[in-house]
Amino acid sequence: MTRILAAILAALAAVALEARAEAFDLHAAIRTANEGDVLRVPPGKYSGPIVIDRPMTLRASDGAIIDGGGDGTIVEVTAPDVTIEGFTIRNTGKSLDQENSAIAVTAPRCVIRFNTLEDVLFGIYLKRADGSHLKGNIIGGKDLPHPRRGDAIRLWQSPDCVIEDNEITGSRDAVMWFSKGTIIRRNHVSHGRYGMHFMYSDENILEDNVIEDNSVGAFLMYSSDLTLRGNVFARNRGPSGFGVGLKDMDGLLAEDNLFLSNRIGLHVDNSPSNVDLKHLYRRNLFAYNDIGLAFMPSVKRNQFTENAFLDNVEQVGVLGTGNFRGNDFSVEGVGNWWSDYRGFDLDDDGLGDLPYKSEDLFEALMDREPRLRLFLFSPAQLAVDMAARAFPIVSPTPRVQDDHPLSGPPEIHATARPRAARAPAWPSALILLAAGLTCLIVGARPVSAPS
Repeated sequence: MTRILAAILAALAAVALEARAEAFDLHAAIRTANEGDVLRVPPGKYSGPIVIDRPMTLRASDGAIIDGGGDGTIVEVTAPDVTIEGFTIRNTGKSLDQENSAIAVTAPRCVIRFNTLEDVLFGIYLKRADGSHLKGNIIGGKDLPHPRRGDAIRLWQSPDCVIEDNEITGSRDAVMWFSKGTIIRRNHVSHGRYGMHFMYSDENILEDNVIEDNSVGAFLMYSSDLTLRGNVFARNRGPSGFGVGLKDMDGLLAEDNLFLSNRIGLHVDNSPSNVDLKHLYRRNLFAYNDIGLAFMPSVKRNQFTENAFLDNVEQVGVLGTGNFRGNDFSVEGVGNWWSDYRGFDLDDDGLGDLPYKSEDLFEALMDREPRLRLFLFSPAQLAVDMAARAFPIVSPTPRVQDDHPLSGPPEIHATARPRAARAPAWPSALILLAAGLTCLIVGARPVSAPS
């Protein structure tokens, strides 16, 4: 009886929404509006597609819904200086070829804020929409396999945009292509393919975002002058499983980021590619990843200082054969903190008196032959490690040497925190334990460097 009553009430509510929408003709109101008008849209269900071809503001009352009926793009903006605020926009078409979107913008300075986008292929698509601002939107993709989904946010040749405080889940990627000067901050991106994907986008800032439970957290490619600050990259564990992947990046500052429980926390390939540049990584936390840092053997000119490496299965990996050199794990006499450091600090100056060396034989073998990971934590690994300790002649050359390791964890100035994982009970307990230990490090007192 209760279910029948609930169904009747839902049907009555739907009829009421239809009646309100019929009383207010949204399409006619847009056609007759003057430039700069503010249209206050009452509650109701309105049908797409809608085309906005002059500067105006569409401001929704609670309960204003624009439904695409499962066909095509729902809202198309072709005029500059348009604001769309407070709507529920849902049910696009499914054509990847036609890039069916909840909101497609082809003009500058569009403001899209506090909307809820449901069951959409592409969410917000900015194409040559310079100076646009996306804020506080909730974007949910269609229930399709990842390759058939569209992008929650896509920028194409749209410089100087701001993307902040958005919640994205169940989409494919958030993509910034050929879009210079973009600021991306305080967004939460989860359960997609690439949380963030940059290509040919210079002078971008990525800060205070939480990017978790994707196949890859962020893949940053063929761009320059990027700032990566205060972000969380957690539990990104697809086939690549990078928290962050770098490919041919030039001019990077990465500070105060948390790389937690990814397959690979940070993967570096040919970055920087410019021989006149160095990349700086400072005060980042790499914790509980399968590999904290992974490098291609030819990578050079990266500097690491005041970072914390906490209980990664492999702290640093060099994936492949070749001479890995030309990277600095101490900068101006200040190195990093390593949870597996076995040295001491007799003079209590905050720095270990012995260098930290990464020279585990089994790890070196795994880097050369990834299939050996099958034997991780097995008696075979223990036998190889015991043999290397008993017969130092078989020990490998250290992959990484930190001449000035910190004797205590540094302070990480990160305000963003990962969300609770949706997982079975026992992994959740492990994640909570990991989060607790992480908070101890993030909130630790800074280590004083020598004067």
